Amino acid sequence: MSSVRTRTFPLPPVDKAVVATVLLLSSAGVLAVYSAVAFLAETKAAGDTERFLLKHVLRLVLSLGAAGVVSLIDYRRIARASKWVLVGALGLLAAVQVVGTISGGAQRWLELGPVTFQPSDIACVALVLHVAVLLARKQPYVRDFGRAFVPMAAWIGATVVLIGVDNLSMASLLLVTVSVMLFVGRVPMPQLLAAAGIGAVLATGLLLSSPQRAARVESFVGVSVFGNTDSTAVFSTSAEGYQAEQARIAFAMGGITGVGPGHSTQRDFLPAPYNDFIYAIVGEEYGFVGAVALLMLFVSLLLRGFLRIARGAPDPLGLFLAVGLTTSIVLDGFVNAAVATGLFPVTGLPMPFVSYGGTSMLMTGVMVGILLNVSRHSAQPDEEAAA
Repeated sequence: MSSVRTRTFPLPPVDKAVVATVLLLSSAGVLAVYSAVAFLAETKAAGDTERFLLKHVLRLVLSLGAAGVVSLIDYRRIARASKWVLVGALGLLAAVQVVGTISGGAQRWLELGPVTFQPSDIACVALVLHVAVLLARKQPYVRDFGRAFVPMAAWIGATVVLIGVDNLSMASLLLVTVSVMLFVGRVPMPQLLAAAGIGAVLATGLLLSSPQRAARVESFVGVSVFGNTDSTAVFSTSAEGYQAEQARIAFAMGGITGVGPGHSTQRDFLPAPYNDFIYAIVGEEYGFVGAVALLMLFVSLLLRGFLRIARGAPDPLGLFLAVGLTTSIVLDGFVNAAVATGLFPVTGLPMPFVSYGGTSMLMTGVMVGILLNVSRHSAQPDEEAAA
C-alpha cells in the first residue's frame, strides 16, 4: 500500500493552513468586490455588476492556478533563473519610462496587444527571489561589505529606484521586505542602517520631484512640509483628504457588526472602493468584527510562513524565500488596511487576494506557489520533535 501511495503521490503535501488562509482571503475578496464594483458597473457597464465580478473571479482562478502549478516546481530550480528574470523585469521597468501607459496620473503600465500589465509587480517578486539566492550564496562571508553587501545593494537599489519613479509606496514596501531578509540573513546592522539612510534620501528626492506625492504626505501629517505643493488644495477635504475622509465614514457606518453584505453606501463616494479602499468596504459591510477577522487571516499567514515554513526550511535559500515572500504578501495586506483606516498616507497598493486586480493578483499567486513549494520540503512537526 505504501509503495502505491508513493508512486501516486510523489510530492510531499503543501502547508494546508496557508492554502486555507488564501482560500478564505479569496472568498472574502469575491464578496467585497461584488459589492464594491456597483458604482463602477453603473458608470462603465450600464449596471452590469456581474461582468466585473466575473472578470475578478477569472483573475482569481488564474492566480490560484498559478499558485498550484508553481507549488509543483522545486523552488531551487525557480531560484536558479532569478537573475535573468530580474534583468528582464528591470528592462520592462525601463521600457515603462519610455512607452508606458499613463492611468490615474501615473505611468506604470505596459501594453502588449490586448494585455496591459504592471512590470513593477514582476520586479518585486524577481528581486525577492534574487536577494534570497544572493543571501544563501554569500552566507560564508555575508558580513564582508565589498563581497556581500555591495552586490546585493546594487540589485536592490536599481530595482527600488526604477519602481519608485512612479510608485514610491511599492518601492518603499519592497525595500522594507528585502531589509527584513537581509536582517534574517545576518547582514551587519551598520550596513542596514546605511541602506535605510540612503533609501530615506532617495524617497525625499522623489517626493520633492512630485507635487502629487508630496501632497499626500502633507495631507496625512496635517502640516505643510514641501515647497512644491498647493497648501489650499492639500488640506481641503474635497482634494487630497477626500479619500481618507470617505474611508473613515465607511468604518463609522459599519460599527461593530456592519450594515450587511451589499449594503455599502460609501462605495458610491470612494474613488477606488474595489481596489485601494476595499478594506473600507469590508469595515462598512461587516463592521469591526469582519475587519479584524480579515486582518487575522494575514496574521495567520505571517505566523505560518515564519514559524512553520521558514523555520523548517531545509536550506538557507528556502528560509530566505519563505521570509521574503511571507513578508511581502502580509505587508501589502497590512498597509492596505492602514491606508483605509487613516494610519498611513493614501497609496495605490491592493490587498492581496481581496482587491480587484490583475498583474498584482497573478504575481501574488506565484509568490504563494513558491512559498507552498518550500513548505513541501520543510520539516514536519514529527520530524522536528524527533530532531
